[in-house]
Amino acid sequence: MKKVALSEVKDHLSEYLRVAEKEHVVITRHGKPAGILVGFKSEDDWFEFKLENDPRFLKRISAARSSLRAGKGTRLEELSKK
Repeated sequence: MKKVALSEVKDHLSEYLRVAEKEHVVITRHGKPAGILVGFKSEDDWFEFKLENDPRFLKRISAARSSLRAGKGTRLEELSKK
């Protein structure tokens, strides 16, 4: 993870977007973390990021896990029989 001052990022945004494709860039203001620049190498990376940060998707995952813990899932073997 790279730390960079806001003024530096403003002056060289294209450069830091390329850096962000490889690692997160923490943007500092007056020496303190103020934000983060996240780059994407592909559309798939962007799609994954959106899913990982979508509260509706996270809620569905949580509900599915709870259902499985309660024994309400379907075994893979049973699906292949159908």
